Order: sequence, then C-alpha cells, then structure tokens
Amino acid sequence: MTDDTPRLPDDTVSLTEGTRIPLLGFGTWQIKGPDAVRATSTALETGYRHLDTATVYGNEREVGRALAESGIPRDDVFVTTKCPPNRAGQELSTLRESLELLQTDHVDLWLIHWPADGSANTEMWHAFVEAREAGLAREIGVSNFDIPLIDEITNATGAAPAVNQIEWSPLLFDAETLAEHRARNIALEGYSALRGGTLEHPAILEIAERTGRSPAQVIIRWHLQHDVIVIPKSVHADRIRSNADVAGFSLTDDDMATLDALGGR
Repeated sequence: MTDDTPRLPDDTVSLTEGTRIPLLGFGTWQIKGPDAVRATSTALETGYRHLDTATVYGNEREVGRALAESGIPRDDVFVTTKCPPNRAGQELSTLRESLELLQTDHVDLWLIHWPADGSANTEMWHAFVEAREAGLAREIGVSNFDIPLIDEITNATGAAPAVNQIEWSPLLFDAETLAEHRARNIALEGYSALRGGTLEHPAILEIAERTGRSPAQVIIRWHLQHDVIVIPKSVHADRIRSNADVAGFSLTDDDMATLDALGGR
C-alpha cells in the first residue's frame, strides 16, 4: 500500500433479513451515460462495495455494465435500486427491468423511492414483500418516508422496511429521528450529505483543518460513527477516492457533539 492509497472503512450494519450493508456506498444520482460507467468503475476500483442507483436515475444499464466489467464477484457488491411511486401496480415488472439493466438476478436492496398518495404506499409495499419472498430483492425499504408512513405500511403488512433513505447531514441532524428509526430496527441511510452548505460550514471547516482532512471526509466520517449509511457521489476520480479515504482517522466525542449540534441551528 502506498501513502496515497485510500484507506476504506469496512463498517457494515445488519439489516432485517440478516444482510450486511456497507455503511459507505457510492451514489449515482445525476450521473449519466459514459460518465456513469467511468465513475462507477472508478468507485469499484477504489474499493467501494456498495452501489446506489434508481429507475428514475436512468443509469442502471451503465452501473450494471461497470459492475459486470469490473470482474468483482456479484456477491461482493451490495446493489441498491429504487422504484418510483408512479410505477404502482407495475412494481415487479419494474424490478425485472432493473435487474435486466443491472445484469443481475437480484438486488440487495430495493426501495420505494418516495411516498405515493393514499393507500398506494401499502399496496406497493405488499408487492415489495412479494419481491423479497421471490428472491428478487434480498432486502426491501423506503426512501423519503416519515415515521407515521413507515408505521402505516408496517402495520398493514407485518413487514418493516429494512432501510429508510432520507436527506441527511450534520446540518439536518435530528436525534429523535435517528432514535425513532433505531427503535424500529430500521437502518437510516443519508443522501445529499455534501450539499446544502455543509462543505463550507465554519464548524466543519475547523474540524477538517485541525484533523488534516477534507470537509467531505469529516462529514462522511460523522455518518460512519453514527452507524448511518452514506452514499457520496462524484464524477471526479480524485474526489471518489478521497471520499472513500476515511478509515485512517476518527472524530472525537467533542467533534461529534459539535457536528450534531449543527442540526439544531
């Protein structure tokens, strides 16, 4: 290992069905075409073993191609995709389309991308449970759901989501939200961690300077130490590698408390 080789974390959390999901994943939102192939390939070469895509991203084919061409065994990579609520009633056909594009016979996690209207959430969730039972998705979950909606679909089906993927960063930290998910044994997964002014926040910049790390690395490390899944994305190879290089340091309890407190401001 050379001095510039990223030190990737190997932290994972166990989900509902016993699957372990890497806390660090590679997000692919807004990455399309050849950029999606190149960025995903770079992420896999760097050592990421968790890829996050979605039907509406329009890049499942490219993500699947990068994974297939990487030579990495399929079982070594955790793959997430998502179904939009406008596909209600067509859930299983949507998933099969995703599997074909991704060149795999299953995904590790399948999410309802955002809430539907009225009773459609519960109807969709029944189909998701069916997909899990059929082996098409090892774990199932939701995205952008609040706790009442999660309880609604859980109570209606007897099956709780394994994951809820929501917008999350130190500036959005809410201890009650985290505790409510933990109480239900639902893993919290954050997206857009490096947006919304986080990279320029004075408190984050101070910790980054003091630790000799980038602001992005500080934010990603904060997620990991909270056991919150994080999926930074970039099309730039140097940033993809830098965002993964977070195993060689830890934030102190005081640093964590400082970052947590940003959510209340």
